[in-house]
Amino acid sequence: MSVDIIINVSHSEKRAAFLEDGRLMELFIERTFNERVAGNIYKGRVENVLPGMQAAFVNIGLERNAFLYVEDALVGYDEDLPDELQSSKKKKPTINEVLKVGQEIVVQITKEPIGTKGARVVTNLTLPGRYLVLMPSVNYVGVSRRIEDQEERERLKKIAEKIKPRNMGVIVRTAAEGQVEKNLKRDVKYLLKTWDKIQKKAGSVKAPALLHKDYDLVSRIVRDHFGEDVNRLVVDSSSEYDRIREMLSTMSPKLRRRVSYFHSSTQIFDYYGIEPQIEKALKRKVWLDCGGYLVIDETEALVSIDVNTGKYIGKTDKLSDTVLKTNLDAAKEIARQLRLRNMAGIIIVDFIDMDSDADRQKVLNLLQEEIKKDKVKTNIVGFTQLGLVEITRKKVKRDLDETLQKTCPYCDGVGRILSEETVAINAERRLIGMLANRDDVEAVLVNAHPQVAALLIGSGGANLKRLEEETGRTIFIKGNQALHLTDVQIIAGSVEEIKSKAIPVREGQRLELLVEEPHVTNPKDGIARVEGYVVDVLGGGELVGKKVEVEIIRAFRTYAKGKIIQVIGEVTDEVDTRIAAMIE
Repeated sequence: MSVDIIINVSHSEKRAAFLEDGRLMELFIERTFNERVAGNIYKGRVENVLPGMQAAFVNIGLERNAFLYVEDALVGYDEDLPDELQSSKKKKPTINEVLKVGQEIVVQITKEPIGTKGARVVTNLTLPGRYLVLMPSVNYVGVSRRIEDQEERERLKKIAEKIKPRNMGVIVRTAAEGQVEKNLKRDVKYLLKTWDKIQKKAGSVKAPALLHKDYDLVSRIVRDHFGEDVNRLVVDSSSEYDRIREMLSTMSPKLRRRVSYFHSSTQIFDYYGIEPQIEKALKRKVWLDCGGYLVIDETEALVSIDVNTGKYIGKTDKLSDTVLKTNLDAAKEIARQLRLRNMAGIIIVDFIDMDSDADRQKVLNLLQEEIKKDKVKTNIVGFTQLGLVEITRKKVKRDLDETLQKTCPYCDGVGRILSEETVAINAERRLIGMLANRDDVEAVLVNAHPQVAALLIGSGGANLKRLEEETGRTIFIKGNQALHLTDVQIIAGSVEEIKSKAIPVREGQRLELLVEEPHVTNPKDGIARVEGYVVDVLGGGELVGKKVEVEIIRAFRTYAKGKIIQVIGEVTDEVDTRIAAMIE
């Protein structure tokens, strides 16, 4: 398997894509106006102590106060913290005994602020290096669980015990596998210097204050991910290219030859086919190689993933083989989607029902094998009595869709909006209710999206006639393409006032108009618009996309008729070109 890291650097953001045999597996994004704060160390001030939650809020100078659990105020929290150290959290004191309002403490962010929640912090600091993590307040030596060879684990543990600073702890990272003592020593020396700087600054500043800022995205990628298992690292910034090679000069000189600078007029993510893969990662439906597909729905409480056979009809006569093949393909893709979309929390997977326990185990085994590649802590609970697979995944940063998208201001995250029929019926109800209490109104103008306006007018104006009879008022209805489908504007006034607003043309007037589309019921004619008001261009059905000069021969409440004086020609104006392209 070939692993490549592709880095795109621009003024406003940095992006790092991890490709495995050309497929996008993970994407990291850091923007200048929304910088990452996880890993940063602050001097903070305790603002609130909450005994009922056994937690405290700490002012560290960010928009929202950070959240500190009592256990995180006692024994730090970190991805690499060994199980035996985590399990030592017994008979801990209460939050009141640990912290007081106004107390100044040094904390580190372990989880980014997400949504309305502030950052999560701990008091047990960790300083990650290339090969080691320094824990200044914990006297402990651990080795990453990802290093599976027992002899290598023992070797690295002995080196770590020998070189660790007195009364401090170190965790040997996965990248240290196969490294000599000299490299690990160099890491410790660098981390100790960093810790000394943090201590000196903590003693000289008042809370809240930033004491130490973690590496930016590019530096973190080089430090934490760029190893012997990576085929190459390609970056499109000459300054970042130089900086990466300089980092590697002291960190891992052998890897310098695997770094290359991408210089081309083509965007680097386009060149490597990454942009289309990002677009697909934001879609609800994900197609599998076999022709089946996943449907992914993210909610506040959990993520649900549904597996479907889709276009796949199998290659044998046995339904069980078709189901198993689809589920196996789905298991691989689900593991990829978890990493790519950075989905977290509770994940429920509804695989296609399998009658065989052996088939279920095959699917579960493959899912577990693929998830081992994920550096974020993930736990597969297994099949439930309902045949669903439960997965939990630690949330360390925002989901991909949270980073790249925002909640739709029209549907408010529901994913659906009112239909044209519903909007039209609601508009009728609103119009009738308003006119029932307004004796001073002679006429009204209803501005609506053209599709809604068409329903309000009705076939041959039948619905508009009914509304006028029911309300006893003159009603003008005008379609406006600029309005959202769910927006309806009602303007009341005298007949003359409303008529002047509703009918922007007059008989005998000459206008230059763009023929936008053929007439629905009479294709020989074309349709043009003036401020949303429809003009039926007689004989203009074959002139779609062209400008014509027309003379208005009749003007009605809902539309006008115009005869062509001359064809001006093809659309050349930039705006008109865009409109014509949209029509096509």
